[in-house]
Amino acid sequence: MKTRVYLAVLAASCFSCLPVSAQQVVTGTVGSPSATSTIDGQSLPAAPPAFGGTINLDAKDSTSWWPPTVVPPKGAPNVLLIMTDDAGYGVSGTFGGVIPTPTLDRIAADGLRFTQFHSTALCSPTRAALITGRNHHSAGFGVIAEQSTGFPGYDSIIGPNNGTIGTILKEHGYATSWIGKNHNTPTYAISTSGPFDQWPSGMGFDYFYGFMGGETNQWTPWLFRNHSQIFPWNENPNYNMTTGMADDAINYLREVNAATPDKPFFMYYVPGATHAPHQPTKEWIDKFKGKFDMGWNAMRDQIFANQKRLGVIPENTQLTPWPDDLPQWDTLGPDEKKMFARQAEVYAAYVAYADNEIGRVIDEVRKQGKLDNTLIIYIEGDNGTSAEGSTVGTAFDLAAIQGINMPVADQLKYYDAWGDPTTEPHMSVAWSWAFDTPFKWTKQIASHFGGTRQGMAMSWPGHITDKGVFAASSIT
Repeated sequence: MKTRVYLAVLAASCFSCLPVSAQQVVTGTVGSPSATSTIDGQSLPAAPPAFGGTINLDAKDSTSWWPPTVVPPKGAPNVLLIMTDDAGYGVSGTFGGVIPTPTLDRIAADGLRFTQFHSTALCSPTRAALITGRNHHSAGFGVIAEQSTGFPGYDSIIGPNNGTIGTILKEHGYATSWIGKNHNTPTYAISTSGPFDQWPSGMGFDYFYGFMGGETNQWTPWLFRNHSQIFPWNENPNYNMTTGMADDAINYLREVNAATPDKPFFMYYVPGATHAPHQPTKEWIDKFKGKFDMGWNAMRDQIFANQKRLGVIPENTQLTPWPDDLPQWDTLGPDEKKMFARQAEVYAAYVAYADNEIGRVIDEVRKQGKLDNTLIIYIEGDNGTSAEGSTVGTAFDLAAIQGINMPVADQLKYYDAWGDPTTEPHMSVAWSWAFDTPFKWTKQIASHFGGTRQGMAMSWPGHITDKGVFAASSIT
């Protein structure tokens, strides 16, 4: 089933499964602080109700009255929207890749696996489309925030005519949070003095824990809690943001549950993984030692066979040609093979590490007894795998972005440190191309599926009628 689902529209449509009569209800004593009501959502924010008490010259002759608190209709689901970064269709084991992603496997087994979900081939545009339900140009992000031009569609501003899913659900009474990467704030507005209308708080999110911009060092990230910069690695020298954001998300869910256990949440969970720099922990890197010695060509063939076996591509699919500009693995020397294999080991560790931490957040929802009424949407990548590491890869990705190539002989000096706090690595384009199997091209290239096809799975117990199948199944 071919689909170009805008997740914001899908999540907002959660209300459509509820009885119409449940969408205009006042509960509790009318006029008391504890009274609640639902809204139809036809106009947001909802118009404030008229004062229902009485005001006379003397307080003893007057009657107080509080407007009811807006809450979602009974049975409205929690929504956990997850999207990783710079990971193409052939990355996850769930869609035929050689990197285990058991959390994504679990979501696919409990619900639907979407095989024709598309992105825009770039970070900011995909994210703007995702949270607004609009074409990325309509939402001001025809390009990434750092390259905005100040012209309509390219000014990096999500205007008031583009209500985000955060705003929609917040106005319906949800607890809304944004955990992880924010690549949708104009660069000139990234300041602790604001303005904050283009920060997550201005886009309908009550709580933000994450970094600003396209990438950050995972060991010492440019990290904010709401509007304040924070430095958790000062207290914890082993801090890594991939775990840190999972810890913070779990803590936030616990606080919401403790204060308002019946209040549904919407969490937008967007790790920096697997955008460069590739910086998983040593524990995860060690798990993949030697796993990529077969090289990118053999790995590509293996992914292609896996995808046919799983049914995520048709049996008669033809593998796209290997580009002439990228070397065949068998033509490389021993040092090149050693270094390039190391690049893939660290990238794979980053993928698996992020998937594991996502699983911890989902486990917290389960422990709270809320999993049966939680819509989980897990998108592997906001675009294809990145080719921004140059044809040979690099120990310092920002150098590669500036066109500074790092010879393999120099990279080998950092072999043991690859991914630790002293390096900011990226991998060869050849790996990126292979991780986008069965398609050609990579991130940034919107004309080919290597840049725009993502694996996605969705689960919603009790509402997705089939489990472990493809997106042709129904959602009720």
